[in-house]
Amino acid sequence: MLGVIRCLGTLALFGVFVPLVHAQAARAIGVQGAIGCLKNPKKIERLEIKKPGVYENYLVDGNWGVGNRVKITADNVILRNCEIFNCGGNGVGVFAKNITIENCKIHHCLKGTFTQQDDAHGITGAWTNITIRNCEISHVSGDAVQFDPDRKFTGKVVIENCTFWTGPLNEDRAGFKKSERPGENGIDTKTQAKGERCELIVRNCYFHGWNQPGQIGNMAALNLKENVHCKIENCVLRDNEIAFRVRGPGKRGGAHVDIKNCAIYDSAVGVRVEDKAENLKIDKLGFGPGVSRKFHIVKNTPGKGFENKDEFTAPNLDSVLKMGVSFKR
Repeated sequence: MLGVIRCLGTLALFGVFVPLVHAQAARAIGVQGAIGCLKNPKKIERLEIKKPGVYENYLVDGNWGVGNRVKITADNVILRNCEIFNCGGNGVGVFAKNITIENCKIHHCLKGTFTQQDDAHGITGAWTNITIRNCEISHVSGDAVQFDPDRKFTGKVVIENCTFWTGPLNEDRAGFKKSERPGENGIDTKTQAKGERCELIVRNCYFHGWNQPGQIGNMAALNLKENVHCKIENCVLRDNEIAFRVRGPGKRGGAHVDIKNCAIYDSAVGVRVEDKAENLKIDKLGFGPGVSRKFHIVKNTPGKGFENKDEFTAPNLDSVLKMGVSFKR
């Protein structure tokens, strides 16, 4: 069916439509299986979702229009099997509760130029119980995922089996030129300064290519900051300027971060710890070839509660992507 919308009577019924990743791929890393549109998608330039339901198989060619090319303002929505691209603003903006985005491909969200970069994010919006599953986001001039730029909301975001990456453009796009590599961070967190911590859970994800001099300083696969608790598990990070950038107390608070069973390859810095970040817990972090500096502790000391145990040499990248990160001394 084209552009399927199935309205849902209750939140309990809504949950029935959320498929789980196949059991055999539960520990595999990155996107699994087909993503993007199915056969005969509905082709549009912008999708605004104002009613609950399942929205699937849309080919959204933004034609370089600005704003959120897919804007979700209704609670209890699934956005599934869509491709969203050529956006002069954000790919998807979420401003509602209980949202799932799955099996989607979002790419070429570009604003400004390489020398005068401006934000166009892959997925952004409010911390309001959001799941992003089995999606690929690439070639954005902002962050692949950023919550919450307005710093108005609290809640939880779960990201699983996704691939967030960037690389040189193969042709001129918008204000960017061929061979320029757009992008800021894979994930960037922004929160309210006080109150309940937002929660970010990232598992089974692959981040690569966030390593383009000239866009911003201290580019990271995961830029974790402000009043948030982050749990990062079974993720692979390759070819990044910084794999994990963990930022401590400031005027908007500091991130509490748990890193478990992850592996880093071919990066300038594995873990950068700033502002005496507190309660950073690292358990079974593997380092593969090409990591120039495992840790960069800015001002030479982490904050209270710092732990780092069972560091190991990461095995072959291809095997880790297929089977997940396994601890080896």
